Amino acid sequence: MQLSLVKHTPQWLLVLLFLLATVSVVTAEEPDDFDAPIIVGGDHNYPPYEFINDDGQSAGFNVELTRAVADVMGMDVEIRLGPWGRMRQGLSLGEIDVLQGMAWTSERTKEVDYSIPHAKVHQSIWIRKGSSIDSLNDLKGKDVIVMRGAVMHDFMLQHSDLHARLHPVQTLEDALRKLSEEQYDAALVAKLPGEYLVQKTGLNNIVPIAKPLVAQDYGYAVRKGNTELLARFNEGLMLLKKSGRFRQIYDKWLGVLPQPGISTEKIVRIGAIVVLPLLLVLAMTVFWSRTLGRQVALRTEALELEVIKKEQALYELEVHQQQLIQADKLSSLGILTSGVAHEINNPNGLILLNLPLLKKAWNDVSPILQKHFQQNGDFKLGWFSFSRMSNEIPQMLDEMQQGAERIKRIVEDLKDFTRQGNAELSESVDLSLVADTARRLVDTSLKKATNHFQADLASGLPKFRGNSQRIEQVVVNLLLNACQALVDREQSIELRTALTEDGNLLLEVKDQGCGIVSEHLQKLTDPFFTTNRDTGGTGLGLSISEGIVMEHSGQLKFDSVPGEGTCVSLLLPTEDETRER
Repeated sequence: MQLSLVKHTPQWLLVLLFLLATVSVVTAEEPDDFDAPIIVGGDHNYPPYEFINDDGQSAGFNVELTRAVADVMGMDVEIRLGPWGRMRQGLSLGEIDVLQGMAWTSERTKEVDYSIPHAKVHQSIWIRKGSSIDSLNDLKGKDVIVMRGAVMHDFMLQHSDLHARLHPVQTLEDALRKLSEEQYDAALVAKLPGEYLVQKTGLNNIVPIAKPLVAQDYGYAVRKGNTELLARFNEGLMLLKKSGRFRQIYDKWLGVLPQPGISTEKIVRIGAIVVLPLLLVLAMTVFWSRTLGRQVALRTEALELEVIKKEQALYELEVHQQQLIQADKLSSLGILTSGVAHEINNPNGLILLNLPLLKKAWNDVSPILQKHFQQNGDFKLGWFSFSRMSNEIPQMLDEMQQGAERIKRIVEDLKDFTRQGNAELSESVDLSLVADTARRLVDTSLKKATNHFQADLASGLPKFRGNSQRIEQVVVNLLLNACQALVDREQSIELRTALTEDGNLLLEVKDQGCGIVSEHLQKLTDPFFTTNRDTGGTGLGLSISEGIVMEHSGQLKFDSVPGEGTCVSLLLPTEDETRER
C-alpha cells in the first residue's frame, strides 16, 4: 500500500509553503487574462464529490467548494463536468485550467501540481456477496474492473506483478453494474462514491471489503508550473477553513452518508397494497383531466373559428350595407337625372326645332336687306349695324345649333350613365367609344383640374363582351380620381386605349399628381379605404370598380411613384377570347 506524501509532511512546512506561494502571487505581475473565466473540470459521475444531478446541473462537494473559493477570491469560474479521461486530457491540452478533485500519487506529480488537500479518498475493492476476495493479493489472475484513466487504473498498472486482467470502463457506475451482473470478479471503486452509487442504483448484491485498499489525499490539480493559479485556490481554501464555511460544506456532503431506504421487497409489498391503487386512481384522474383538457381545447378552437367567421360575416354585411347605400344614392341620382334630363330636353328640343327655321328665314331675308343696304346705306339691326350683323348672325345661329346639340348629347350620356338596365354582359362594346363618352361626362371636371388633358383613343380595336354603362362608370371613376390627385393645373392627365401584345384590351389613365405610397397600393380596392376622407371620399369607388371589372373577367392594375403620379391600367379580354372561354 502506497502512503501519502502530504500525510508525512510537517504541518509547519505546509504553512510555510502556503505563505511563500501567497507572497509570490501578491508580488508577481498579474497576468493579462485574470479577468477571463477559469475553466474548472471534474467527473460527471463521482458522487458525492462531483456529479450531474437529476435536473442536469453540476452538484456535489467539489462543485460547491469551487464556487465558495471563487466567491471569496473574486474569481470568475466555469465548471465543466464530463468523463474523467476526457477531463484529464483537457487539463494536459490546456482546455481546462484546473481539476477540482484529483487523488494524489507520486506518478501524477510529474504532470500536475496539487493544492492543499481538501478531502481524503479511501479506495476499496468491491466484490459480490459471498466472494472469497479479501485483500489486494486475492486479485492475482482475476478479472478486475477499473475506471479508465482513474487513480485505481494507474494503481493496478503499477502492480503488474498481480497479473490481473483489467477491464476499463467509462464511469464508476458502469464498474459497479458490471460487477453486479457477474461479468467480472471485482471492481476498484472509492468507498464513499461506491456507497452513493449503490443506493442510487439499488445494486444490493455487491459490497466493499472491510479494509480500505489505500487512502489518498484529494485536492485541486493544475498543470505543472501553474503556481499562480494554484496559489489562488490554496488561499481560497485557507480562508474558507478559517471562516468555518469549509466545515459546513464538508459536513453537508461528506459528513454523514444518507441512510439506506426501505428494502425493495418491502417497497413492492407496500406498493401492491396501498401505492398501486393510488397510482391507478391518479393515472385515471390524469387521463380524465387530459381528456377534458383536449375537449376544452377543441371546443375553444371551434369557438374561436366561429367568432372569426362571425366577425368576417359582420364585416361583409357592413360592406354590403354601404354598397347598398351607395347604390341607392346612385339610383336616386339616376331618377333625379332622368327627371332633370326630361325637363332640359323639352325646351332644348324646341330650340333644335326652331333653329333650322330661323336659319332658313335669315337666308331668305338676307338678300332683301342686302339690297336695301346698297341703296340706302347702313342701318340698325337690333343694337348693331347691318354691316356687322350680316356676318355675325349666321355664325351665331351655327353656334346656337352646336350648343343645343351638345346639350342634347350630354343629357343623353347622363341618361345612359344612370340608366338602371339589366346587368347582363351581353353587349358587344367598343372600349374607345366608352372612354370617349366617359370623357364627355367629366369634361367640366377635367377643365377645372388641368390645362393639359390628352386623349389617345385607338380606332378599330376589337370589341369586348359586357355592359357598356358599367365599364363607363369605372372609367368615369378613374378620371375623377385623376382630377382629385392633381395639385396644379399645369399637371397633365392622359387617357388612352390600345391592344396589348398578348391580345387584351387596355385602357390607361395616367396623371402627374401626388402619387400613392407603396403600402397603400395593395389597399386601394379595399372597401372603405380612401386617402381623401377629409374631402368626402367614401372608399367605395375603386372597390365597386374592381367588382365591375372582375365581372367582365378583367383586372385593374395600379402603378404609382409618390410625388410623380399614378397610372391605372384596365385590362379586358376581347370578345373573341371571351367566346373561347
